[in-house]
Amino acid sequence: MKLATRNILLLIGVVLLAVVPLIVVNGEFGGADNAAEALIQEIHPTYVPWFSSFFELPAETESMLFALQAAIGAGVIGYVIGYFKGKSRKKPNDDA
Repeated sequence: MKLATRNILLLIGVVLLAVVPLIVVNGEFGGADNAAEALIQEIHPTYVPWFSSFFELPAETESMLFALQAAIGAGVIGYVIGYFKGKSRKKPNDDA
């Protein structure tokens, strides 16, 4: 397979990974916390939480922190993979 063809197929795959969830979910994204809270209220309507947050972050801040965490994790994983890949390509006589 040619390099250009492979790159185009990868680009189409990335675009599909970004667009298909938006079409399937119809723009209604809910977190696990909200789903758990709704289920608890359904099972036990009189339940009162025994802990609450000191302050609530805006939704945009939570999304930003989640994206930052994912980016840092991807950077660390990419660095480690690149480090070991480069180390394996090093010739035995390149110690100097």
